[in-house]
Amino acid sequence: MAIGLGLGLSRYPFENADGYWRWVELCERGEVDSIWQTDRLVSKDPILECIAVTAALAGATENIRFGMSVASIAFRDPLLTAKQLATVDVLSKGRLLPAFGLGSTFSADFKASGTSTKRRGKRADEALELIYRLWYEEDVSYIGEFFRYDHVTISPQPVNGRIPLWIGGSSEKAIERTAKYGTGWLGGIETPEQSAKIILGIKEALKKTGRSIDDDHYGASFSFRFGNKEELISRIALNRLSNKVKDPSRYMVIGDKEDILQRINEYIDAGCSKFVMLPIASDGEEMMKQTQLFIDEILPLY
Repeated sequence: MAIGLGLGLSRYPFENADGYWRWVELCERGEVDSIWQTDRLVSKDPILECIAVTAALAGATENIRFGMSVASIAFRDPLLTAKQLATVDVLSKGRLLPAFGLGSTFSADFKASGTSTKRRGKRADEALELIYRLWYEEDVSYIGEFFRYDHVTISPQPVNGRIPLWIGGSSEKAIERTAKYGTGWLGGIETPEQSAKIILGIKEALKKTGRSIDDDHYGASFSFRFGNKEELISRIALNRLSNKVKDPSRYMVIGDKEDILQRINEYIDAGCSKFVMLPIASDGEEMMKQTQLFIDEILPLY
């Protein structure tokens, strides 16, 4: 399997845009596989909007790929989303890596905006089918529960003739959705053990749909830090996650080079080959240091 190590950004740690673009330049110069932006619309923490970020990266970079980790399709119109992302793919010469899910269960997006979660899975299924068809078909008509299209065409379509459609989520429905619509699966907050079970579930579900997903199209996401668990930023990160999971240390890794490599290899053993690794950093300077260590100590080994 081809191992790809990308870096993700959730909370925006930079004082200004100049700091962000220096980080992006470092990622591209250091030959990081890809850049990913977490999707969160409602948050007191500063978090960039993921589709807007891909558009900005398309114009600011030359070689690095980029994607959403993962975009909540439950909040987005499929026609507008398909058109936006096709545009980004065209202008980036095919470097876009789209990834979708229902939205994090830890997110305040639904509750805070008064958006009903009822039937959101069905709505997501319809939206994913429509996005895929709009990218590949010349004329799309559709009658569903949530969407009705009458001879819809978008142009230009993506220049990447095999533009991916990665799906996130760990529920049974998410597994079925990946097997039915996805060209890959991108994990969110899952341990290596949980990821292994999900990947096996997707491969079983693929037998029913008659589709296939390349073995190197299964991905994992986790936070990391070169440092120790007693540092303030480390304690904050662990405490935040401890409110959501029993053992936060299995969902992130804080330590030295060997600790981080061990965790990557655990995910590889689970069947993952693509990675969205999120540096744990308190500010822009810390983000640059963590990224440089990642480039120097981790990337050369894969």
